[in-house]
Amino acid sequence: MINRELIRIKVVQLTYAYYQNGNKNIDTAEKELFFSLSKAYDLYNYLLLLIVDITREERHRIEIATQRAQREGTEVPSQKFVYNKFAVQLEENKMLNEFVESQKLTWADDLEFVRKLCNQIESSEDYNEYMNTEESDYETDRELWRKLYKLFILNNSELDSLLEEKSLYWNDDKEVVDTFVLKTIKRFEADNKNKQELLPEYDDEEDKDFARKLFRATILNADQYQHYLSDASRNWDFSRLAYMDIVIMQIAIAEMLTFPNIPASVTINEFVDLAKLYSTSRSGGYINGMLDSIAHFFVDNGMMMKTLRNKESK
Repeated sequence: MINRELIRIKVVQLTYAYYQNGNKNIDTAEKELFFSLSKAYDLYNYLLLLIVDITREERHRIEIATQRAQREGTEVPSQKFVYNKFAVQLEENKMLNEFVESQKLTWADDLEFVRKLCNQIESSEDYNEYMNTEESDYETDRELWRKLYKLFILNNSELDSLLEEKSLYWNDDKEVVDTFVLKTIKRFEADNKNKQELLPEYDDEEDKDFARKLFRATILNADQYQHYLSDASRNWDFSRLAYMDIVIMQIAIAEMLTFPNIPASVTINEFVDLAKLYSTSRSGGYINGMLDSIAHFFVDNGMMMKTLRNKESK
């Protein structure tokens, strides 16, 4: 689940924190990096658990409404949503239950928020259309939850604030983690029952190694990388660059020189986007220009064997 986009974000955050911290111990900082990445995986499971807890709250409501209906002799409410085939399969999922138990994840302290989500779902057009349709198959049930997640969990400012209170590590994780939750919902198959595989924390050791190498190269070669930046900044006032911009470019240089299989254009684009997210409104433009200049310097001096964009177009 932890991909290179998320790793780059975490390396930017932890490198910046490393320089702000008076006790510059690279081993301690590296442990913090991997702890931060593990918290993103916690969030992935926590958001899947939210689907389960919404279902359980709805089931509790239906049980109360059913008892009332039986006492009053009125129509018993439908159990279609509370026994949605996808939601039940997720509730019984072995990987999720084992992880939740090991990490002690729970929404019990935020029951009012869960109830508010339930109210919003019950009022939605998608929910009511689903409840009023006789069709009941696995694909329909799974697709309903994909829609509900996009509508009520994906861009939910109240949820964002709640998550931020629970973990500082989750400040910038949710947008990326949401994509993995939606991918997971789409991958579920009825035949897999409770053994459906969730996304692993890392796809392979290569991604974990990428995080370690990128972070260490950034820190251990900082002086040399900043020399490259100083030389490339003759058209800019290097002393006036935002410190976050320097950190971002330093990491981009580390990636260009450390990973020969990653095209320079990919590296530049990724870190320009991060500059737009973490630094000033003007950062993207001059970071793009400086990194492009530095990349050409590396190629021209035989320090990097990569094809650059302007050469590709010739």
